[in-house]
Amino acid sequence: MTPMTLAEVATVVGGDLIGDGSALVTAVDVDSRRAAPGLLFAALPGAHVDGHDFVEAALAAGAAGALVSRAVPAAAGGLVVVDDVLTALSGLARHQVDTSSAVVIGVTGSQGKTGVKDLLAHILSGVAATVAPHGSFNNELGVPLTVLRSTAETRYLVVEMGARGIGHIAHLCGIAPPSVGVVLNVGTAHVGEFGSPEAIAVAKGELVEALAADGVAVLNADDARVRAMASRTRARTLTFGERGDVAVSALRLDEHGEPRFTLTYDDESFAVHVPQVGRHVAFNAAAAAAAAVAAGVGLDVVVERLASAVAGSPMRMERHVRADGVTVVNDAYNANPESMTAALEAVAELPAGRRIAVLGEMLELGESSAAAHRDVGRLASALGFDRVVAVGEGAAPIAEGAGDVGESAPDVDVAVSTLSAWLAPSDVVLVKASRGCRLERVAEALLAGKGPMAR
Repeated sequence: MTPMTLAEVATVVGGDLIGDGSALVTAVDVDSRRAAPGLLFAALPGAHVDGHDFVEAALAAGAAGALVSRAVPAAAGGLVVVDDVLTALSGLARHQVDTSSAVVIGVTGSQGKTGVKDLLAHILSGVAATVAPHGSFNNELGVPLTVLRSTAETRYLVVEMGARGIGHIAHLCGIAPPSVGVVLNVGTAHVGEFGSPEAIAVAKGELVEALAADGVAVLNADDARVRAMASRTRARTLTFGERGDVAVSALRLDEHGEPRFTLTYDDESFAVHVPQVGRHVAFNAAAAAAAAVAAGVGLDVVVERLASAVAGSPMRMERHVRADGVTVVNDAYNANPESMTAALEAVAELPAGRRIAVLGEMLELGESSAAAHRDVGRLASALGFDRVVAVGEGAAPIAEGAGDVGESAPDVDVAVSTLSAWLAPSDVVLVKASRGCRLERVAEALLAGKGPMAR
């Protein structure tokens, strides 16, 4: 963040200063273990841990001060007392945006947000100072923490925006008003919370509604619900996709399963290679390219940067090859029907002796959950997977849908034990589920050689 004194922080957030306000604040964190000179420790209350219990330790470790919702008598050092710490963080982040010259680029969609955010950050960081979220920091806490990592030198600020209800993205846009807004798709992720894809479209479209007339709405030309958002914004629109202004054509996968395609914009065409797995990566790249172009970057620069854009966040189509030749694709960070489809199709096109899918539950699908899981199993079978292991009770319909190649495992240990003695060199294993299932443990165990596979 742009340096300011603790007293200035208190003024910005409308808080009461207790103690010395002269200390210089240069960063903000919610983890007291990272306390250091210049850090403002934000003491958030939690379900299991209250940050106020760690204020004294943070100040003792040299923190410049603490943002609190109640005075902590034992603490020695500067405190800024506010009614609500999270609200104060949001206000401090908005001040950072308002006093900087960074181009704010908001990214939302039912799936692919983090992949596009990573690609965009990689492109822009080769042009000028860029800040983007760590992992999937895309909610009411992650967005202000991301914004507060920017400084006066930051030229591009990429903000991933998630939503679990109508009004959420509008709130995030109030923290970080975007100059460029990217809407990737409207799918079925969180449909159990929203109620319908139409409601999801309403929520995602809040991003383009927040754009000023001189902004740019970057929209997926291949998604009808996203295309329709052009009517909801004052901003100029720029589309991407097979039918987009930034167009993907001649798409194929090479021998490593990585996309090679032609990217065309404004009568310029370039051959593109992105070193990540799956056809869907080409469209993520087109979205990132369109956003970069909207921010003023030339397409030739975009294409050059895409050539070195390896996967930027963990557990997203991470490909690992064991010493014995077994390939494990860890895509266990999150899952919904659309991202399951993309992952299965990507692995189905990889060179392999046999293909195995270890799949967990897709959460928050509401009444459509069982049917959606059966559809995933049917797709895996139709794509030619040799074995489909559904882990956990919620994923059991996947095994039903997969028919003869489907089987259920009650937990991670059984899944690992079942596969370990069976895998052979040149097999490819896809591991994917919603984050709450923690199915990355299967990938980790297979890669570590746990169980009887050590032969």
